[in-house]
Amino acid sequence: MGEGNFTKLLQKRSLLRFVQKYQPLGSGEPEEEPHEECELKIIEQEKEVEVLPPKDACKCHKEDLARALHVDLQTGLSEFSVLQRRSKHGWNEFSVENTEPIWKKYLDQFKNPLILLLLASALVSVITKEYEDAASITMAVLIVVTVAFIQEYRSEKSLEELHKLVPPECNCLREGKLQHLLARELVPGDIIYLSVGDRVPADLRLIEVTDLLVDESSFTGEAEPCNKTDGVLLEAGDITTLSNVVFMGTLVRYGKGKGVVIGTGENSQFGEVFKMMQAEETPKTPLQKSMDRLGKQLTLFSFGIIGLIMLIGWLQGKRLLSMFTIGVSLAVAAIPEGLPIVVTVTLVLGVLRMAKKKVIVKKLPIVETLGCCNVICSDKTGTLTANEMTVTRLVTSDGCQAEVSGVGYNGEGNVYLLPSKEILKEFSNISIGKLVEAGCVVNNAIIRKNSVIGQPTEGALIALAMKMELADIKDIYVRKKEIPFSSEQKWMAVKCTLKNQDQEDIYFMKGAFEEVIQHCTLYNSGGISLSLTPQQKALYQQEEKRMGSSGLRVLALASGPELGKLTFLGLVGIIDPPRAGVREAVQVLFESGVSVKMITGDALETAVAIGQNIGLCNGKLKAMSGEELDQLAEAELSSTVQDVSIFFRTSPKHKLKIIKALQRAGAVVSMTGDGVNDAVALKSADIGIAMGQAGTDVSKEAANMILVDDDFSKVMNAIEEGKGIFYNIKNFVRFQLSTSISALSLITLSTVLNLPNPLNAMQILWINIIMDGPPAQSLGVEPVDRDTIKQPPRCITDTILSKSLILKIFMSALIIISGTLFVFWKENPKGGITPRTTTMTFTCFVFFDLFNALTCRSQTKLIFEIGFFRNRMFLYSVLGSFLGQLAVIYIPPLQKIFQTENLGVLDLLFLTGLASSVFVVSELVKLCEKRCCHPKHTKGCHN
Repeated sequence: MGEGNFTKLLQKRSLLRFVQKYQPLGSGEPEEEPHEECELKIIEQEKEVEVLPPKDACKCHKEDLARALHVDLQTGLSEFSVLQRRSKHGWNEFSVENTEPIWKKYLDQFKNPLILLLLASALVSVITKEYEDAASITMAVLIVVTVAFIQEYRSEKSLEELHKLVPPECNCLREGKLQHLLARELVPGDIIYLSVGDRVPADLRLIEVTDLLVDESSFTGEAEPCNKTDGVLLEAGDITTLSNVVFMGTLVRYGKGKGVVIGTGENSQFGEVFKMMQAEETPKTPLQKSMDRLGKQLTLFSFGIIGLIMLIGWLQGKRLLSMFTIGVSLAVAAIPEGLPIVVTVTLVLGVLRMAKKKVIVKKLPIVETLGCCNVICSDKTGTLTANEMTVTRLVTSDGCQAEVSGVGYNGEGNVYLLPSKEILKEFSNISIGKLVEAGCVVNNAIIRKNSVIGQPTEGALIALAMKMELADIKDIYVRKKEIPFSSEQKWMAVKCTLKNQDQEDIYFMKGAFEEVIQHCTLYNSGGISLSLTPQQKALYQQEEKRMGSSGLRVLALASGPELGKLTFLGLVGIIDPPRAGVREAVQVLFESGVSVKMITGDALETAVAIGQNIGLCNGKLKAMSGEELDQLAEAELSSTVQDVSIFFRTSPKHKLKIIKALQRAGAVVSMTGDGVNDAVALKSADIGIAMGQAGTDVSKEAANMILVDDDFSKVMNAIEEGKGIFYNIKNFVRFQLSTSISALSLITLSTVLNLPNPLNAMQILWINIIMDGPPAQSLGVEPVDRDTIKQPPRCITDTILSKSLILKIFMSALIIISGTLFVFWKENPKGGITPRTTTMTFTCFVFFDLFNALTCRSQTKLIFEIGFFRNRMFLYSVLGSFLGQLAVIYIPPLQKIFQTENLGVLDLLFLTGLASSVFVVSELVKLCEKRCCHPKHTKGCHN
């Protein structure tokens, strides 16, 4: 036993020597420690250091924190401690579990029922020695599977992108020396120094701060940087209230600080998001579900054909094996092998059209899913709003009011005096000019290339001065002293003097109204300072409350010769305003039956103000907090969330909860967001939409779609495209099934009734080319109808083969069969079948096909409404098929191959008139449907 302990001690001493050997450069030679001290140190290191949850760490005093993490706050950890802790907690990074090999992902694409059905038909074709059919079907399958695999392989990188969150470097105190380290090297207990512009490298409990402001917008949704302290908190609320803790990946906007690492890698708050993302699976899209159902329906249809033909053959006393072979051949021919290609091509073209509109779609079926979307859950900050603080309202001390146009830090916009709407510049209104001047002078922000360096609130005041052409006014002052903002005093002041003038000093102050007003004895009235009365103070307080209740962040401004004797100048209202075009987009979406819900980490007042501004739910707002969400049971939540339009003070877990509840209620949910806190919700939603410019890397990778220019209104284009794609797929299915059923029925009837075959093998092959070729494929690229956006979202349970579509398919098939059999009967002389008979029957069937394709361009609109020339590819393919048919009839070499002969002009006119009947009847059915059934739009704040 003693020998074992001695061996263990020797191992630890050798590890210690290893650590001492690799001390940082410049640290000098390590001094030999006494044996007893070293042994005590090893015993102390044996105590395992656990990660401290933020809600526990925020309530610890510095001394308790040092004891819990076994660290000296003045010198930091030793290299030995770091190695030992890393062996337990690992590196400060996110490790993505080994994913499936590429070959397995590729093979998974073959699980689609329609693909399996096509492979079965290829196998049957090989058995029946139809090698050409087998080759064409296999080629079609490989093309579809490969395209789908490439798209999906590109999109499965969301977890890997979390690596980009961890900043590469940080300043860390170890063994009494400040070292520049890679962030991945950090362990719990490390001491970190923070300064302006730093990304926080791990979750830290702050132990020293100087005016520290941290931007947590990508994490909490709060647009305003959070003021941080180093004091002990008595109560731990949600993470947005932990003022003495900073989280990994957030940005230091102002000041400096020092903190102890309490959580690294997957044990940080972002690690929680990471684990939630790992647990989430991207749901199957409605189109994938519809295609699965169609594959199963076609399988049943195929077995039905085989069974029927075998039954008829058995009743007629024919050999069952030969009847089985005929049945299988017909079933294989009935399966539309062109369908997967058309679906893929249609989706790819949809993706390309969206790319032109600056919307990147990463997963093909997602384009169509938007057609089913009936709820859009949107993050507020950076999505509905620009995440650029902007002054929107001014109220001066003498009662002048002005509103400000323009968003962000580009200086575009104007200041309008109310109610006259007069545009103000410089000091055209002395009171507003002095208010804007004060905001510009008591300011440390800089605007460069339309972005702010410093606090966003101060950036808003500089942008206001730019709109008033007063941005350079601070240059006429020399700053002598600054009293920085602190959370205790809630104000900031600067002491200045005018350049090149011997005048007394002047103070400018900005801050919370209740603090600034205490330093004021006068108020400004048209450039003259008058005594401040209690009545005036009450009026200002009333105005400040009114501005605050409308969601504005209110700043008070004052100036004067000394603190305590300042002149009150007025109030400035600041907000992160809605993006341009959002209100109009929300209105159009609402009218088309899509409900928009705002999910934000912000306060109720701000969320409601933005909600009213953009016209959420037609102004009938109902709000719910994250805390209220937690108190609801799962079943109750599913029924409640449908009526709520604003969710405030929410965390990533709340966002996920809301989306899951809506999905349980049967909604197809789209989630738009830009922050890390949105990533889990973006992945679990049916459609995740990230912002291209303002969005974090994680949100972009978790999403299925990216709005390149952050334009929320582009969601409308995407929904329109999604609806159009589904209609195009239905059009193709109608055309191909009605044509294939017609061809099969002709062959089946002739086989069963022992009649001569109306079409020979080469003619059937030509019909198959038209059936699966250019005319059919061109239906998939029909441009999106302009009225599509007005249609209500497609029900998720709707199948491609709806009852209405099946009836139309059989109606068209019946007309084609009847017309073709009529020509066959009419042209069939008593002496037997002649080349004229097959030529007339064959040409009649092809003409029926082309007219059928023409009416299949739309299920609801007449040809005159959609226009003959809108789909040029369709026109070229029909014209090509028509000319090809004429070549087959009139060119001698082709006449020999297809066993045809010349037809007269009257023959062609007769066939054209007869074949047009399928088009005329279909158009009349559309007309009747229009007059009898008016589609009802879903309007209201529900799903």
